Amino acid sequence: MDRERRELLGPSRLVLDVQGRPGPPPLRFEATEDAERKLLRQGERTLLLGGMAGEGCCWDLHLHRLDAYRSPLPPLRSADMRSAVDWAHRYARWLEDAPDGPLHHGRWELAGRTAFEPGVWSVDLVRDWPTGSLGLYCGGGWHGVLPLRELSPPDAARVKAYRRHAREGTLAPVLLWWVSFLGGWMILDGHDRVVTALAEGRTPQCVVLTLVSDEEQWRRGAEKMAEGHRRHLERLAALPANPGLERRRAALEEGCANALADLPYEPARTRSWHLPGGAPAWDALAARVMFQFPGD
Repeated sequence: MDRERRELLGPSRLVLDVQGRPGPPPLRFEATEDAERKLLRQGERTLLLGGMAGEGCCWDLHLHRLDAYRSPLPPLRSADMRSAVDWAHRYARWLEDAPDGPLHHGRWELAGRTAFEPGVWSVDLVRDWPTGSLGLYCGGGWHGVLPLRELSPPDAARVKAYRRHAREGTLAPVLLWWVSFLGGWMILDGHDRVVTALAEGRTPQCVVLTLVSDEEQWRRGAEKMAEGHRRHLERLAALPANPGLERRRAALEEGCANALADLPYEPARTRSWHLPGGAPAWDALAARVMFQFPGD
């Protein structure tokens, strides 16, 4: 099949320019008009129900997940993990072909990541199943990891089989999806590899899928940044000459150049589609879930 245009940014990092997929994709968020009720769906299967509660800058997302998620990637064999492969590129190809993945029209970055802020894989990994509550705060977000299926115990057979790969350094990376309104990540593939890495006392190696700015967005941002830079230079030019002025000007030029270079890869807002039936449909789904799980 035809491949999406790729922008190669180095080892384990590329951007897929996805065209001709206006959406909604098979794996998608849907929301009510007030965005206070959210739903994650894969095809016709409901995976997650989330309801917002709070005010101002302090909101909690109370969620319930259902056991319906299917990874968009094919199963990994031991021989696959021991092969010399750039996983970001391999995952990109599989996601292009996936019948139940999240890709829609836009630019998508896939980038390897091995380091995370403290607490991401400990305090902020949601281990409870099927319920959970995420604190979404203005300016900070939640910044944790949300599994889409129940995590296996460390003594599960597959986890035991993976532990040798972890020790040998051949464990395939986890595929994460950056979700902007969470300020955190969802696990698309590799739930057992997460458990394995943590059981071995390691930070899970990951490939992160992120929707990034489209060309129009980053060009608007570049124009705005260039105008601000010009005004700043004008203010510097009006100052009396002094030994540090040239250093300030050079630092400003370097900072602006670096910021402009990063603009095309700034994370974009994760899209949510309209929830058919709106709030009444969400409430009906939630009522059925609570009937099945009355203790939640």
